This record gives sequence, structure tokens and C-alpha cells, in this order.
Amino acid sequence: MRPDIYLVYLLLRLLGLLPLRWLQAIGAGLGRLALRRRGRMARYTEVNLTIARPDLDDKARAALLGEVMEEAGKSMTEIVKIWGAGAERALGLIREVRGEALFDAALASGKGVIIAAPHLGCWELLNYWLCRKTPMAILYRPPRIAAVEALLRKVRGALAPEQVRAEGAGVRALYKRLAAGGTVGILPDQKPRAGEGEFAPFFGREAMTMVLLPRLAARTGSTVLFAFAERLPRGAGYRIHFLPAPEGLADAQLPWACAALNRGVEQCVQLAFAQYQWHYKRYSADNRPSPY
Repeated sequence: MRPDIYLVYLLLRLLGLLPLRWLQAIGAGLGRLALRRRGRMARYTEVNLTIARPDLDDKARAALLGEVMEEAGKSMTEIVKIWGAGAERALGLIREVRGEALFDAALASGKGVIIAAPHLGCWELLNYWLCRKTPMAILYRPPRIAAVEALLRKVRGALAPEQVRAEGAGVRALYKRLAAGGTVGILPDQKPRAGEGEFAPFFGREAMTMVLLPRLAARTGSTVLFAFAERLPRGAGYRIHFLPAPEGLADAQLPWACAALNRGVEQCVQLAFAQYQWHYKRYSADNRPSPY
């Protein structure tokens, strides 16, 4: 590990001693500051909320925008606690797990499990919980700064998932793991590369949607569960949710399957709407006009 990266690790360990409530309060303040500055994050969020919640009047949408920006700020600062405190201590912040029986039954079936974890709540904590239950591989794209990978391995410790690159050999590794009854985690709302997705409705507007997850489900017969870690109010901890996949997610017709995939993400988001990563440019595509 590079000396500068190791210093970041030591700083995380030190700041991880702070109460979660304090860190989230700092994050909420940063979110409000970003909103006042009206930078790209706030503007992208406002566009997405206009698309996803056309039923709201200007006052209600402005209030929701403020809440969403605060939650986005919390997601940035709470990671100090999740990484800095260590995996086992971070897991002590989980107060409840809803739908755990669904996950246990899927594991017991031996057919493989695909965890579809949207950009919602605290997904790093969800990874810890899953890896304590069973070995898991996650599909990822390498960070822009290569040395950051060493930091991630250090903070995650024994509960680090196997990281599989989003390329040919990595995808084949996912098929192999699922065929052997293993567990795989994928971000279902990650915008795919050109030529690797289908347009499907997402909160009332078509968005480019990945086809990899439906193909994995169709070809392996694995159980797909949606999951996320909800942030509880006032730094009280987290609640993990597991939801069954909507019907049709493994359909051979990819437009139908992708529509079902997005419905699954929507069902999760409706449980903690403000905690979704609404500043993500979900509706942008190379061959269509961008709303941003």
C-alpha cells in the first residue's frame, strides 16, 4: 500500500471513532451546501425528481430535493464509519433485517443467488452483511486511481467480496459461480456500456438498462433478490431489506426482462425514496437527447 493511501486508512480509522449520528449530520450539512451552490449534483437531482415525481407541485418537489440532497451527503460521510470502524463493528449498526428468510431459502436451494443491489441507502454495509453469510463475488469497474483498490481491500478485511471485472473473463466467472450454487452481487441500475443494454421504463421514462442480470438469471436459473440497507433516522443505524424479483425478470424477451428489472429497483426505491442516488444521470444515452 502506498504511504499516502496508508495515511488515508489511518485517518479513516481515527474518524471511524466518531458517532454515526455526527458523521451523518455533517453529511446532511454538506448536502444542503451543495444544494445552495446549485452545482451539477443538485441540477441532475432536480431533473430526475421532475421526471420521477411529476405529481408534485413546485413547493413539494423543492422540499423533496432538499431531503434527497441531505441523504446524498450522508451517504458520503457515513462511509467513514463503515470503513473506518472495521467490518464487524460496522455490522453492529444493523438493527433489523427484513426478508432474511428469502435469502436463506435462496441459499439453501443450491441454484445460485443473484443479489440486485441498487444505488440506495448504504450498499457497502449490505456487502459486509452478505459476505458474513456466504462468500460472494461482485461485478465492478476498477477505480480511476489504482491504489484505491489496496485501500478497499484493507478496510473490508475478511469480509471483502471477490471483485470481478465487468469484462468477458469476469462475466464468465459469474456464470461459473452461479452454476456452482454461489452468490453474485450486481448493481442493477448501473448504466451499461453502448450496445450492452435495452431501453426500459424507469419511473415513467425510458432509461438504458443492463441486460447482463436478466441473462444471468435466464441461463443459470438462479434466484434473484433485490436488497438494500436503509438508513434509519438520526443516526440510529440501518435496516436491511430483501425483496423478491418481479415476475418476468428472466424472460427471454430482453425488453420485458429489463422492464421487470427496473420495476424491482422502483419497488426498493419506494421504501426509502430520498435515499436513492438521484444525482446519477440515469436517463442519459448516446443516441437520445439528454434531459440534463
